[in-house]
Amino acid sequence: MADTKEAKREGDGQGSQTSSVLEAGTRAPEFSLRAAPDRSLTLSELRGHPVIVAFYPADWSPVCSDQMALYNEILPEFAEYGAQLVGISVDGAWCHKAFSQSRNLRFDLLADFEPKGAVSHAYGAYRKADGFSERALFVIDANGVIRWSYLSPVGVNPGADGIINALTALTDEQRGQPSAAEATRSSSGSSARNDSSARSSDSSATQSDISAR
Repeated sequence: MADTKEAKREGDGQGSQTSSVLEAGTRAPEFSLRAAPDRSLTLSELRGHPVIVAFYPADWSPVCSDQMALYNEILPEFAEYGAQLVGISVDGAWCHKAFSQSRNLRFDLLADFEPKGAVSHAYGAYRKADGFSERALFVIDANGVIRWSYLSPVGVNPGADGIINALTALTDEQRGQPSAAEATRSSSGSSARNDSSARSSDSSATQSDISAR
């Protein structure tokens, strides 16, 4: 692994959009997978914020280890966009647990274990001849729509620049945030309600004063 973050963040996602993985504009297929031996995670639970889905071939392999370690290191950058990361491979939940603990990972690894590769297949990211997931990345917006996808050569760490670029390109709505215009309208509405409440309070005080006299 390279010594610096910038050196490790190789790959910008250019020229690798293929017909085999689901493309931008497609609604992301729902899934519910084991995030731990005793816990499952459903994609719809993450609705309202961007989701980064990183399919990878296998725990413990050198390239996968480097890729997941990189993403773990730059989780704060993903968080700046309100994005949550999940990794998916065909390894079982216990294997994921051991791998995650050994690498001190702070994001969920989901077990596409049984039916084997079913979710990878749904995203067009399953290598049937090899029996494991492609190295594929997806950025899903707050409404559950894929906004960017990338298929990397299985032996190449795709880095994180493509993910960051895709997150940067999301609109406020796609990030699950109100637009500037909506925020202004909301602020104006709140101010108007406060003014109305203040006028009502002043009127009540005036009526009470008249009654007292």
